[in-house]
Amino acid sequence: MLFAAVIIDISVDKLDRPFTYRIPGAMEETLKEGMEVTVPFGKADTERKAWVLSITDHSAFPAEQCKEILRINERSVSPESRTMQLAIWMKRRYGGTLALAMRTVLPVKKKVKEMRYKRILRLAAASRLEDEIASLSPVRFAGRIRLYRALLTAEELPEQIVKEKLQISASVLKTAEKDGLICIKEEQLYRAPVPKSGGKCAAELTDEQRTVTENILTAYHAGDKKPVLLHCFTDRATTEIYTELIADAIAGGRQAIVLIPEIALTFQTLMRFYARFGERVSVMHSKLSDGERYDQYERARKGELDIIIGPRSALFTPFPATGVIIIDEEHEGSYKSEKMPKYHAREVAEYLAEQNGALLVMGSATPSVESYFRAECGEAHLYKLTQRYGNARLPQVYIADMREELKKGNRSFFSERLKQLLTERIVRGEQSMLFINRRGVAGFVSCRSCGHVLQCPHCSVSMTEHRDGRMYCHYCGHSEAKPKLCPDCGSKYIAGFRAGTEKIEEELKKLYPAVRISRMDADTTKNRDDYERILSAFADGEADILVGTQMIVKGHDFPNVTLVGAIAADISLNAADCRGAERSFQLLAQAAGRAGRGDKPGEVVIQTYRPEHYALRYAAAQDYESFYKEEIAYRELADYPPASHLLLLQFFSKSEEDGMERAKVLKEELKKRMGEDAPEILGPAAACIGKLRDVCRTGMYLRHKERKVLERAAEEAWALQEELKLKEGSREVLLQFDPDPVSMF
Repeated sequence: MLFAAVIIDISVDKLDRPFTYRIPGAMEETLKEGMEVTVPFGKADTERKAWVLSITDHSAFPAEQCKEILRINERSVSPESRTMQLAIWMKRRYGGTLALAMRTVLPVKKKVKEMRYKRILRLAAASRLEDEIASLSPVRFAGRIRLYRALLTAEELPEQIVKEKLQISASVLKTAEKDGLICIKEEQLYRAPVPKSGGKCAAELTDEQRTVTENILTAYHAGDKKPVLLHCFTDRATTEIYTELIADAIAGGRQAIVLIPEIALTFQTLMRFYARFGERVSVMHSKLSDGERYDQYERARKGELDIIIGPRSALFTPFPATGVIIIDEEHEGSYKSEKMPKYHAREVAEYLAEQNGALLVMGSATPSVESYFRAECGEAHLYKLTQRYGNARLPQVYIADMREELKKGNRSFFSERLKQLLTERIVRGEQSMLFINRRGVAGFVSCRSCGHVLQCPHCSVSMTEHRDGRMYCHYCGHSEAKPKLCPDCGSKYIAGFRAGTEKIEEELKKLYPAVRISRMDADTTKNRDDYERILSAFADGEADILVGTQMIVKGHDFPNVTLVGAIAADISLNAADCRGAERSFQLLAQAAGRAGRGDKPGEVVIQTYRPEHYALRYAAAQDYESFYKEEIAYRELADYPPASHLLLLQFFSKSEEDGMERAKVLKEELKKRMGEDAPEILGPAAACIGKLRDVCRTGMYLRHKERKVLERAAEEAWALQEELKLKEGSREVLLQFDPDPVSMF
């Protein structure tokens, strides 16, 4: 006898507990997890819709006490059913609880009151209304007379106007409707998350774009469902391809999901698609109000939208039949969730595409090493666009050696070349963008004189300075005292780099008091309209220089920007992360792509203490293939992803000792339980930020060639964690999993 754990009638505002039901013998072969079924529920055995969470051969209750599933619903492939299947898959792949996975895949957490729009329509002829007015007493029936007179001038009136402006009561409307003089039409009114302003129409495809598009569609319609990787220049060369692929999906009665890495890009991207596809395009992201999110969810579920655009959460839009999923700038780290379950949008998109028979397209000028590696292995199709959009010229890139600047006595944030080029732009009335990647503020320690970076002797990643004056490796836990002199050249100029956008803005104002400077970072974009306000003002020429974090160099198109400056390329280059070089290359190549996008030539200045590093040299040359060859050789040598997979176990505790002790216990027990199949275990070690909001953080890395081994290790670790929680009681240590993490912990 088989049993099913089901969730009863899940709505967008409630997650109920599972209930156990018997599975009839006739259903044993056909019933699957995630399917929609009908079950008797409650004392009255009311028929209710439910979704199957799991199927087992045992029950915590006697079989005779369990009610029986009535039937499998024909709508077992409904959007809600596919959402449930996705939640089950995510729980297995990324760990955690099913409740967490369900809350993630439901894009709307609570039901919001619908906005209803009512119209008063005139049914009677004008002559009859005139007769009614003549027969009514102005003293007793003033309201009805006002209504009929208004309907003589307009055959349709909004109910709100009728009630508020004409002061017509509901009883008057009811009487008029009963007499057959009017009818009241009611329809749902959706909240608009963005203004429906115009946009530029899509450009004609170039010969190269048309060839790529035709090849993609030919393979897809022939049954080849492999993902597609588009490698292009840092401009809009892929946008026209995206629109053609979406048009093909819509023509087949299917819908499209377009993922973008930043909310800041939503409006600009939306306008491009809106110009082509009209009002059946919308957005889904965290900055929308509850009402706006609910309305877009409902429109998508009912098939009233063709395209949804947004960051990674837009993946969970409940379309009836998703036909194409596009991930723009697929290399971006923001596609990886930092909250449980710590999923990657690329992996979830691939699962959804497979379940829906959809086309998955990933585009980037600087593809992730993982995606390019998969394409080279034949797991994805690789298409390269060799022509820049509009045949625009590549910018001239300069690498400013800040070691030489220091020797010349220049200790400011700006090299002499950058100051010179900034001044030229100000004189010519052109715009500039300066960015600094602030994620690494408390990161690496290096010598300002020779550029030497202090690295872990065991892991080939940079050491991170902590407040106790020591340097730590966040992979293996190795620590050592911070030296007072550079071990390479003996210079005293050795320290961590600590600067941010606000400091850069201050220094710019000292240099150029009369210049208009705008700043864009987490502090200036707290409200939902801040992104559009800052970017629109800059696009309209209301600022001469835009200073910001990496969000300003992603996907924006400003024709008057002819200079881009990377203030401190070493911050991401020397992060305590095996992906530091890749992230630096991507960021600098993307930044270079912001300059010279119009008719005017562009220039880029990359400031660094390590000008000889391969990531900087290849970024300056816009040479991805050469960078990839050198980077993948390093990854394979060091056994880092994609050569192997990593699983980060994160421990959160009230004291550092509790977290470290729990990690050590799990490490030893995992080795015992998994035996020869046990993965390599690095650490445990204190996290980059060892304590946050009074919670101590400890990390431990597991490494293996096969991901399934790490998934098994996660299951074992979770079981051990539950056992230890029962034994130790008050010593509460929270465990989380991060498969193939993309940022340091």
